[in-house]
Amino acid sequence: MLDFGNGFALRQASRSDHPALALICLKTGDAGKDATAREDDPTLLGQIYTIPYQLFEPDLAFIIDGPSGASGYVLGVADTGSFNAKLAVEWYPRLQASVANPGSDRSLWRGSDWARHLIHHPDFAVPKALAAYPSHGHIDLLPEARGKGIGRRAMAFLEQRLAAGGSAGLCLGVDPENHDALSFYRAVGFEPLLDPELPKDCIHVVKRLAVSAEPSR
Repeated sequence: MLDFGNGFALRQASRSDHPALALICLKTGDAGKDATAREDDPTLLGQIYTIPYQLFEPDLAFIIDGPSGASGYVLGVADTGSFNAKLAVEWYPRLQASVANPGSDRSLWRGSDWARHLIHHPDFAVPKALAAYPSHGHIDLLPEARGKGIGRRAMAFLEQRLAAGGSAGLCLGVDPENHDALSFYRAVGFEPLLDPELPKDCIHVVKRLAVSAEPSR
């Protein structure tokens, strides 16, 4: 769907890409760095942050292939409220049945217990502060795909797709420790949204979208 050159290209993600989506999420899951050593269950990050996007918003789920295989993804959701409602009914009950609840005492948490706790205590509310930005997304690239302009072009592609569908704004949540990601989003036109209603453990960056006819290719 989009040729980046040098063997890198963007294509629609499918169910067969679920292992790749989960692996890339794991390899970038520690504020952009590899979280493999931190997690005792390597599948949970993908179950939270990537696979449901391909299942429930397949038209906005894309893999970035490179010379050595899947090297990144860009995932979008047209309407966060509708997406979260689907997660609450169709996704998280199954996850909760298959993952033990580690309890609320963080001093006892080990490995992936933070993710297990998140699965059992998801927050599906959409803050009013994000009303002007109804869409959200995720983008992660493995090191071999960085520094080539791929992230910039992939984000522009997603923004155009969302705008063509009528979305007025896009928001992304960023780990405050992921300074490279914050710099990237500033460079492509996103701004941090400061509001007391928003969670303190995440920086929300936002961008208005101009409705367009078709995404460029």
